[in-house]
Amino acid sequence: MAGLHRPIIVVEDDPFPRAIQVILDPTTPAPRTAAFSDFFAHDQPDFAGWCERLRARIGPLYPADVRLVADEPALLASLPGAQVVVVEALAIGAREIAAAGGTLRIVQKYGTLTSNIDIAACDSARVRVLTLRRRANIATAEHGLALLLALARKLTETAGLLTIERLRGAGYSPTIYDRAHTPNANWARIRGLRTLFGLQLGIVGMGEIGRELAVRAAALGMRITYTQRRRLPAGDEERYQATYCTLDELLANSDCISLHLPGGPGTRGIIGRRELGLIKPGALLVNVSQPQLIDRAALLDALASGRLGGFALDPPYEEPGQPDDSLLGFHNVIVTPHLGGSPRLNALGDFEELLLKIAEVMADRPCS
Repeated sequence: MAGLHRPIIVVEDDPFPRAIQVILDPTTPAPRTAAFSDFFAHDQPDFAGWCERLRARIGPLYPADVRLVADEPALLASLPGAQVVVVEALAIGAREIAAAGGTLRIVQKYGTLTSNIDIAACDSARVRVLTLRRRANIATAEHGLALLLALARKLTETAGLLTIERLRGAGYSPTIYDRAHTPNANWARIRGLRTLFGLQLGIVGMGEIGRELAVRAAALGMRITYTQRRRLPAGDEERYQATYCTLDELLANSDCISLHLPGGPGTRGIIGRRELGLIKPGALLVNVSQPQLIDRAALLDALASGRLGGFALDPPYEEPGQPDDSLLGFHNVIVTPHLGGSPRLNALGDFEELLLKIAEVMADRPCS
């Protein structure tokens, strides 16, 4: 990075990593910079100041020539002369390393799972592979667990029902216990409450968010099963206390189900009428991935029939939503307005950690 040349950083073009361009490349179009300032405003009103403070800590990494690439051909075309490449899904191997022409020093995975990176090829070329445990992924897993707990404990159904009149209006039969003989717990007589301890949680997709959820659910004493295209190595299954099964087995046997798959044609409607018919009666279903994973018409029918014990969704099918959304008519449904990865401070923390580590490796010294 010495001299007058700006370092070249190739970044996979995804909505969040585009912020790297805003932070590092002074030629970033003004509308993009303004859009990110607005995007972060409610959690970081001084985004421009935050960028300036970070730039002061990363030395010659700023200013940089940041090249956004959407696919493999664009990646190969942009790599010549690059020192750093940041990828989420794009593959990095011997061909990509060679395309850089001997300048590549760092491959940064925007996450922790490196199945798309040829570690042996990087080691052979003395290219450092860095990973990032994304705070936004942790937040999404926490949000999924919060939704699951809210369904199990009927929190949204019962919040504020503190009077006899309100409870009766909601269909409950509150009472006054004989305190000379009994405790007063659940005098509202709320039916159907569940304890997650001992229940089976089926995770569809053990990617980074699915794994974060598994760790937290196991800590609550839940039994973890999972399904995905490729079974995890035995060591990973032991680490996450997870047992592999088919999708049909998971649906039929799980008390709670959580979806963690990417969007796209291959997963759209993966939970349809047949799959919802297989679900264990009364099971809780949570989707903090993509709403289109579940066929909406089939979901509404499953809720109307009473087969599902509860359903939670983030993000919703439409953003913003509609006041007459049929999902809002069910007492056992929770829909939140795309809160999974929030607050924005998670993303800012991710980029700060990512760029400081890259600067440290590029400078071959600790970065304060």
